[in-house]
Amino acid sequence: MSIEKLKALRIEPEFKRRRERPFRLIIIGIVGVLGSAAFLARPWEHESQRIMRTGPTSAATADEMPDAGTTANTPGTAINSADGTDSAVLTVSGYIVNAARIQISPRFLGVVEWIGVKKGDPVFKGQVLARLDDRDYKAKLVQAEGALASANVAVEKGELAYKRAHTLTTSRVATQESEDDARLQLADARASLQQAKGSRDDAQSYVDWCTIRSPIDGVVVEKLVNSDELVMPQSFGGQGGPSTAILAVANPHELQVEIDVNESDLSKISLNQKCLVSPEAYPDRLYHGHVAEIAPEANRAKGTLQIKVQIESPDRYLTPELSAKVQFIALPDVG
Repeated sequence: MSIEKLKALRIEPEFKRRRERPFRLIIIGIVGVLGSAAFLARPWEHESQRIMRTGPTSAATADEMPDAGTTANTPGTAINSADGTDSAVLTVSGYIVNAARIQISPRFLGVVEWIGVKKGDPVFKGQVLARLDDRDYKAKLVQAEGALASANVAVEKGELAYKRAHTLTTSRVATQESEDDARLQLADARASLQQAKGSRDDAQSYVDWCTIRSPIDGVVVEKLVNSDELVMPQSFGGQGGPSTAILAVANPHELQVEIDVNESDLSKISLNQKCLVSPEAYPDRLYHGHVAEIAPEANRAKGTLQIKVQIESPDRYLTPELSAKVQFIALPDVG
């Protein structure tokens, strides 16, 4: 190859420097971007201080907000806070019962004509719950009222007879004996009037007793008969006799826990002692209570004594005949 051709292929130095300059600019740009990223990623001092200041406030806010599905004033919440300070000296299981369960019975033998409630219905004092067939008693009431009207007429007639006899005796037309007879007949008529009033009131009572009313505010816990069934105050003594009650009602706000305590543990219990009650169905719920009744007689066969603990402020979670645990709180030291 000739020398002229080699010179034509050679690159001049100024062209070399011109091509190196863009490459250097690219390298410088990349370094600048990396430096900016590192600078921005470094935490600022005032930002860290701001986070440290706001941290406790956020935590307190989170603590103050209740979780969904919880109740701030539930009995369990209130009692759990006190549970740490009280110590239980005895824990016994028993059954939740109604403090007062009333079975409503008729006052006489009769046939149920109508029942207006069913099991679980709330009732109030004086509400009509059922009616007995009262046709016979209404007929007797009519007879009694007729006898009372006749007695009133007899008294009025006796008063007129006595007044007349007294006038004749004063004018010396009749003897004193006739006046005395008239006075005694008037007294007999008045006595008969009182008897007639009593008979009328008795018949009225039977008519009124045919209407069965609730004696308390509460809930119907049991329905024992149906319409057209025969009921009576007391059983004949056999299983096939008439029912002795129509309905059973109880106050759901008066609940107790009935437990049997071993005689060896009786020294740990006293009347009005504080307790904590926890139903087996809801072990996370606790209720305040106190010893309301201590049986005066023990069970010799079991070696136990029955204790009743009154539950304070029961709610819908407590159901009679369910089991519950009772924690007896330690009695305060005296002297």
